[in-house]
Amino acid sequence: MAKLRLHLLTYFILGMKQYQWIAIWLIASLQWGCQQAPEKGESASTLQKNMLMEPPPPAAPAAPVTALAQDSVASPAGPKSATPAARLLIYHAEVRLKITSMARAMPQLDSLVRRSGGYLSAAAETRADGEWRQATTIRVQPTHFQSLLSGLAGLGTIEDKKLSTADVTAEHADVAARLQTKRAVERQYTALLNKAQKIKDILDIEEKLGEVREEIEATESRLKTLNNEVAYSTIELTLYQPLPQSIPDAPVISLSSRVVDAFYDGWQLLTSLLVGTIYLWPLLLLGAGGWWLWQRRRSRRAATLTPPTPRATS
Repeated sequence: MAKLRLHLLTYFILGMKQYQWIAIWLIASLQWGCQQAPEKGESASTLQKNMLMEPPPPAAPAAPVTALAQDSVASPAGPKSATPAARLLIYHAEVRLKITSMARAMPQLDSLVRRSGGYLSAAAETRADGEWRQATTIRVQPTHFQSLLSGLAGLGTIEDKKLSTADVTAEHADVAARLQTKRAVERQYTALLNKAQKIKDILDIEEKLGEVREEIEATESRLKTLNNEVAYSTIELTLYQPLPQSIPDAPVISLSSRVVDAFYDGWQLLTSLLVGTIYLWPLLLLGAGGWWLWQRRRSRRAATLTPPTPRATS
């Protein structure tokens, strides 16, 4: 708009020939003013643009996100990208160790466990079958699990070693989700109980509420167990020390003792035969009866075949 006015004024002044020098001075003044105006406007727009481009003030720090909740939080790189959650692993080991002295090994084991930041959760000591055994359960953080296993090898000779790892990430997430759902149901039943007026409705809601709370306690117990097993790995350690066994000397047996033993053994054999014969009496009876019948038949046949003896005449 200012440029249009400048052109119109220029045409008007140039038409006045008698005031040519004044016209030239007025035209130069107007052009200089028009040039200054856009510079001011450009400065204002540039300042406004710079103000919009300034970073916003830092926001308050957000609450920490747990490892399982990171899957549902979008990262700043994009709305579809998510930060991978840390895996929840349970480490377990079974070690059988042969040592030379239990009295020296136990203080060394206690010192090794303390340096690793762990603790002994159970211990049992037995002496049987020529061994002095010490069964110990050690709990230690996963970061010191391998170092503690390496340190146990210095106590003696490892005869058996078993390692296992269980991934409970999915189970932990499922238990946590079920716990959240059951708590929401508990809140709903509590709200209904506050609004109920009939005795029957109150009793029914209290029964349902008791069942839900029992399920919540069981779910919380399982979740605490998983958290404890993930936070502290388990090592089942068995230390044993062989014990010396004394062998008694063979006794000296005299001749009279040997004769007495032989007589006793013979008497035992005779009584055993007699008892065995009594056990076989049916067979003996059948055998005796058969032998008698055979002898009788034989005698009859001999009598039939023998000719009669002639009588002598006088």
